[in-house]
Amino acid sequence: MKKKTRIILLFIFLLSIIVFFRKGIILDYLGVHWENPFIQKVEIPAAYAKVDRNENQIPDPIDIVEAARKEVEQRTRYESNYYDGGYPPDDEGVCTDVIWRGLLGANINLKDVMDADIATNTDLYPRVGGAPDPNIDFRRVPNQYVFFERYAESLTTDLVPGDVENLKEWQPGDIVVFLDGYHHVGIVSDKRAADGTPYLIHNNPPFAAEVKLTSFKTPIAGHYRWKY
Repeated sequence: MKKKTRIILLFIFLLSIIVFFRKGIILDYLGVHWENPFIQKVEIPAAYAKVDRNENQIPDPIDIVEAARKEVEQRTRYESNYYDGGYPPDDEGVCTDVIWRGLLGANINLKDVMDADIATNTDLYPRVGGAPDPNIDFRRVPNQYVFFERYAESLTTDLVPGDVENLKEWQPGDIVVFLDGYHHVGIVSDKRAADGTPYLIHNNPPFAAEVKLTSFKTPIAGHYRWKY
């Protein structure tokens, strides 16, 4: 086989990996949201809450999405550290930081409400170890999971591409938690793939990104909606 032919075949192979690996997650990380042109587009009705508690003429769920998306736009660097005061610098963070930063977009202070609940129900939170630490507790995935289980609306964890009735249950601003072998959390975007499944705004090394929720192979442990 000629060298030129080998190079062309290698290029095609690498390109196919980039395009098709885990629903195009590599391209999504680069901000290129490729869709298979042969998939029939599925339209999903917008069924998110229209409440606007901060009176900025934008529904709170969309406020949450737009605040979370700022993490993607600035490519917030994935950096896991302990910070006095609890909050990391604006240009770094982990997956849980996408959640509290997103909720702040709707004037919801997750740290305050979690710290209060952890203080009075310490034994319920697995990553506290009996000694509450407001500098870090609200940034632990298992702790956020417990809090949302207690106070948010729990929704389906089944995600069925192309099924309108199922996909109507996945709306912008929802929170998704993974626990089985991979502790992770993200916010459902207002962007959808052609098959109707939503994108997820999250932060995983090397930086925050907006990727197809179907890219994740880990089972979804929880799907929540803030009680607006």
